[in-house]
Order: sequence, then structure tokens, then C-alpha cells
Amino acid sequence: MSTEHFDVLVVGAGISGIAAGYHLQAHCPGRTYAILERRGAIGGTWDLFRYPGIRSDSDMYTLGYSFRPWTEPQAIADGAAILRYVNETAREFGIERNIRFDHHVQRAAWSTADARWTVEAERTDTNERCRFTCNFLFMCSGYYNYDTGYTPEFAGTGKFQGRIVHPQQWTADIQYAAKRVIVIGSGATAVTLVPEMAKKAAHVTMLQRSPSYILSLPSKDSLANALRRFLPKAVVYRLIRWKNVLIGAYFFWFCRHSPERAKAFLLRHVRAALGPDYDVEQHFTPHYNPWQQRLCLVPDSDLFKAIKAGRVSVVTDHIETFSERGIRLRSGRTLEADLVVTATGLNLQLLGGLEVTVDGEPVEFSKALTYKSIMFSNVPNLALTIGYTNASWTLKCDLTCEYVCRLLNYMEANGYAQCCPRPPDPDMEREPFIDFTSGYIRRAIDAFPKQGSKLPWRAYQNYLLDTWTVAYGSLTDDALEFARRPAGRHQAATTDDGALPEQAAG
Repeated sequence: MSTEHFDVLVVGAGISGIAAGYHLQAHCPGRTYAILERRGAIGGTWDLFRYPGIRSDSDMYTLGYSFRPWTEPQAIADGAAILRYVNETAREFGIERNIRFDHHVQRAAWSTADARWTVEAERTDTNERCRFTCNFLFMCSGYYNYDTGYTPEFAGTGKFQGRIVHPQQWTADIQYAAKRVIVIGSGATAVTLVPEMAKKAAHVTMLQRSPSYILSLPSKDSLANALRRFLPKAVVYRLIRWKNVLIGAYFFWFCRHSPERAKAFLLRHVRAALGPDYDVEQHFTPHYNPWQQRLCLVPDSDLFKAIKAGRVSVVTDHIETFSERGIRLRSGRTLEADLVVTATGLNLQLLGGLEVTVDGEPVEFSKALTYKSIMFSNVPNLALTIGYTNASWTLKCDLTCEYVCRLLNYMEANGYAQCCPRPPDPDMEREPFIDFTSGYIRRAIDAFPKQGSKLPWRAYQNYLLDTWTVAYGSLTDDALEFARRPAGRHQAATTDDGALPEQAAG
């Protein structure tokens, strides 16, 4: 098995991986890199998920890249538009030529003696084993398990004569026109699916165990579309991006510091949309405070309009069992259905399930601390990009890519071959990696690394703070340890036949 060497290996060609490719080309032009993508296409989530109505749950002025303005009129964009935007970005900047499709990265082993990673992948199209080495490993694979979504064990599913499908496994042959549909769930996927399916279905029932907070926003940003008539598109993009960042940051702060007032604000808007006779208390009043779980966004009140039109019903109850013709609830009521969609959540998976060793020892990430939410304690030359829970993913993605490039350039300028976050005082308080009460978080959080109680080990989920500490903060602190390559070690990787492939830089 031959071995290829790159200065940087990026794993994942979704929205994060394409951002990484751009930043590496723009800020580290002398470095070689490749992007290893498990699937056969660019786009990640936006290429994988095909369920009806898939769209962003945040505005495209913050979900879009900092370096490529979003110029379409829709601020809340559908999945096809987002996928097109990511693909166009890859083509425009020549990133796609650096992508190796159908490469499922499975193992990564760090050698301190060689100051490099050895990465093993399997070709999903040929089952061929591949090996790469790199000086730096950049994980851009998100934190979801893209093989299977989460579906609870429901009694009696074998009796149901219709079809049961999870949105993550949606295929083109699923028909719902003129059919009775039950969508189980109340999160972002459910509130996206329900109004879209209601356009064709005979009727759609959103069956939820408990409600979520829902906020309606216009699908178009009227200010942005007006300013484009007078100002360059790039200028408008930056202005609206910062407007939305500041509004989002303030609203999150408002929800956390004045939860009762925030609750009243959100429910007042739901009542205004649904009318005084609708039971908002039962169907749209969660048992938690705003922003303890992610807020659900609906564009142009589409969900509320579908409910008022009678095309959608919301039922808040517990499932007793499936039956031949539908679902029997704990209350004794039966809901009839031809199709059941289990919008019951996703499964989290750190680093795409990658097996990682450092000098032959397996890394237990559940015992690690995150450094600036980018690196892990005692794991050298590895970074991951992970988005915010309270804002657009790409905001943090761009900051992380900029940080990695600054770090690589600093190491090259100072002759360092490796950098590694070292744990702080063992007595420092440790907290969950993600401070959310959502079910998908609680199910997996014990397997994820922890965060500390103070910087740089704490994640504040604050773009304004991160802009300073991550994008412009010092690269040297007491936590980050740098080292040069051990004497006598060269940088070039060798193939099995002893030939020297591409010489590594830095």
C-alpha cells in the first residue's frame, strides 16, 4: 500500500471542509492539502439530507462564508440553494480539484518521533485501503452520525401497514400526495417537514411529546434587498451579516438573562399567528426556558398558516403503540396514517467515528478537554471545526479555519513541528462540551470531551468574544506547548517501495 503525504489533511467536503480549503489556499499558499470525503459529492449535510422542505434554520448572511457573499434574495434558503452555493464556492476557488471522493477515513495514528499523522481510509467505491501521512489533521466532518438518525423504540411498528421513514433516510420513491401523514417530533426537522408536506398531503399531523419554542421570521431580508440597489453586494453582505450577528447575540443574552420575558415574547407572537382560540399553552409552550434548547425557526409563519388553514394538526401526547392503520396514543385517541415520518432527532458522533491513537495509545476523548473548542488536550496537531449551538455553524467555522492557518504559519515561522494543548490544573472544574438540554445532546454527551471553567478551555458560544480570542488572540499561552522535530527525523514520507513522494513543507 503506497502512502501519500500532505502538509494538511482535511476530512469532510461539506460546508466546513470547503471553508478549510479556501482558507488554506488563501492564508497558507505554500502548504499542500487534500480533502478526504466519504461520499461521492460535495455538500455534506446539504447533499445527504433530501427530505421535503429541507432548508437552513438560520439566515444565510451568517450561514454563508465570510469570504463569499450570499447574494440571493432569500435569507432563509432551501437545501438546494445552499448546496448550489457550496458547490459554486468549491469551483470558483479551485477547491474541488483537491478533493478525494469516496474516501472513508477510519483511523489516524500520531507519531511524536516523526511529528506526523498516519491516516488510513477505505475507498467506498472499490473497498481499496488507502494510507496518507500529514503534518496536521483538520477534521471538518461535523458531529452527526450520517449513517443513521435516532428513532426511539415504538411498540407495534411491525403491525403498521403503511411506511415508516426517518428524514435522514428519505428517498425519492416516498410518496405522500393525498395521503394522511403523521410527523413525530417538534424540533427543527419536524417544523420544516410539516408545512412542506401539507402542500400535497391529504392532512399532516405533527405528533409531539412536548413542544419547542418557535419563532417566525421573514424568508427575505428587506433591508438587504433594498441596500443592494445602492451598494456593492459585498458591502451589503458584511453589513447585514453583522446586523444579524448582533441581533442574534442580543436575543440569546435576553433569553438567558430574562427567560420569563423572552417566553412571553415568543408565545405572544405564536398567539398572534394562530388566533385567540388556539391552545398555545398545550401545543406551543415548552417546559424549559428559551434557548435551553435550540430555537426553531419558521419562515413567513408557514407552519402557523398551514395550521390555520386546516391542513395541519398538532397533537401533544405520548405514543402507546402503532396499529395497523396508525398510532394509538396514551390518552386513548387513535391517529390514522398512511405514512409516518419519525423526525425524532439525530445521533451525535465525534470526529465521524475516527479511531485515534497518539504514540500507540488510544485517545479517550471523553476524558479530554477542548482547547478553544478547536483542539483537544494531549492530542497534537489536530483540530476540528464545530459550529455554535446558538448561532450559525459557519460563523465559528470561519474563525476556526483562520485560527488553524495562523497556527500553521506561526509554527513554520518558528521552526515548530508540533503543537499540543496540555491540560490545566487538574482541579479545574469540568463541564459538558455542549450546554444544552436537547435529547440528542443528552444521549451522547458523556462520550464527548469536556470543557473547562475558564478560557482557553471554556466554550462561551459567543461569536463576538471568539472573534477576539480565536481570530486575533495570541497563539502562545501557558496551555499550548510547541516542539521541534526530533533530531535526525526527516519530513518526507516514503512509499512501500522506498520512493520519496511529495516533500512536506513546514
